[in-house]
Amino acid sequence: MAEELALTSEPPAAEEAAPRRGVDWRGELRGMFWLILAVLGFHSFIAKPFYIPSESMLPGLEVGDRLVVSKYAYGWSFVSPTIPDPVAIFDSVVLHKPEDSWSVQLPFIKGRLWGKMPERGDVVIVTPPGQSSDYIKRVIGLPGDTLEVRGGVVILNGQPVARSAIHYRDLPVDANATCDPTQYPGARVTLPNGTTVCRLPIVTETLPNGRRYDTVDLEPDSPGDYYHAGSPITIPAGHVFLMGDNRDRSADSRFALGGFERGLGGPVPWENLGGRAEFITFSVDGNATLNPLTWWHALRPGRAGTSLHPEQVR
Repeated sequence: MAEELALTSEPPAAEEAAPRRGVDWRGELRGMFWLILAVLGFHSFIAKPFYIPSESMLPGLEVGDRLVVSKYAYGWSFVSPTIPDPVAIFDSVVLHKPEDSWSVQLPFIKGRLWGKMPERGDVVIVTPPGQSSDYIKRVIGLPGDTLEVRGGVVILNGQPVARSAIHYRDLPVDANATCDPTQYPGARVTLPNGTTVCRLPIVTETLPNGRRYDTVDLEPDSPGDYYHAGSPITIPAGHVFLMGDNRDRSADSRFALGGFERGLGGPVPWENLGGRAEFITFSVDGNATLNPLTWWHALRPGRAGTSLHPEQVR
């Protein structure tokens, strides 16, 4: 009996450890593939972020603004899909070569799926014909409109677009908005509190549909102030005429496609519209560094959530 008790009182043998399993690389890659596909699908068909790299849409949009662009507002066209270009990404990130776009551009396909023509005054993303870079401009003319520019005044269907008297707006000067004296001579002003601002001459335009927005009018006789003056063009079917709000510093439909002028070459096929700008998500002044502690201080206050739809005059 004692022997039996001794046998049963021994501690149970330790269970054999289960063998360690390696990383399921196939499963990981499959998960990453579906995640990337979901992100690209969202970018292509729903909405995508957009960064403002130039001052062509001042005063409403500043360098450093981040926007949301809806991809479905006008239906989808050949410029809608976001298709990464590995070569361009490698050249830009690794070799530090300047690249206009990290995406592959599909060949032109006529028409839009569930297409809808934009309204006058919409702020849109456009890919110039035959190019892959994106511009941001405002829709001024629609198919069938006659259009010319005389002395900086847009004349639509024989009627000058309503313009306010010149007034001034002070924009903060920072690393992303330097108010370059060669571009804005005499515009840098130091306020009594010591703050430096960029004081720009503003003209408020009101389109025939009652949509109103501000433009910058720097020079009385810049090249873009006279476009087919005295011999208006008729905007073809399926095309739109686009202009930047910073009228004397914008390459748009008034200027030749590509080359030195880097314009849009006249009215643009509506297939080249990539979407409508909706609102500003956040804006940075260019003073951020790799140190995360500087990121918060680089945010421009008051710009997040700003709508990019023009004011509607009742």
